[in-house]
Amino acid sequence: SAPADPAPSASPTRRAEQPSGTPSGTPSGSAEAPVSGVENGPLWSDGSVDPHSNEFWAQSNVTLKVAEQLTALTVELRVAQNGGVTDSGAWRSLPEDDFTLTVAERDGFLVYTWVLKDGRTVPKGEWVFAGQYNHERGGRDAKDDRYTATATAKSGDLAVRGGFAAQGSGSADGNS
Repeated sequence: SAPADPAPSASPTRRAEQPSGTPSGTPSGSAEAPVSGVENGPLWSDGSVDPHSNEFWAQSNVTLKVAEQLTALTVELRVAQNGGVTDSGAWRSLPEDDFTLTVAERDGFLVYTWVLKDGRTVPKGEWVFAGQYNHERGGRDAKDDRYTATATAKSGDLAVRGGFAAQGSGSADGNS
């Protein structure tokens, strides 16, 4: 028999750790407030599911095109916890020693955060930040995944954000 209970992805809510009426110590949404779209001046962005992803494992790519040197950069990739999502690695096309990477479960997402270290810069070019993760068997829907990037350049503070489009197979989910 087929497995039952296709539970909605938003069902597990654990708020018992937070005392009611007391603000939590992490402002989870503050960095996203100024963000408006996939392009902001000299910063362009795109999110895509890597075509080498398979029925057990996936990689989400955040691509940034930088037209002006950056003196600060934070990239956050949020992968929705919609079935067995666990971290299996991360990489970026810029030097590893230039960034601090953290990976944590937060608010129903597996969150990858790359922060450019003080004194380091990001040159003009096209750069990829990738999070890799295992997931339950079968196709994984990336519709709730998202990314944000905030940066500082000579022209000022920049911010971009977006979602993810699957790449690869010509079959679309949901058309059966």
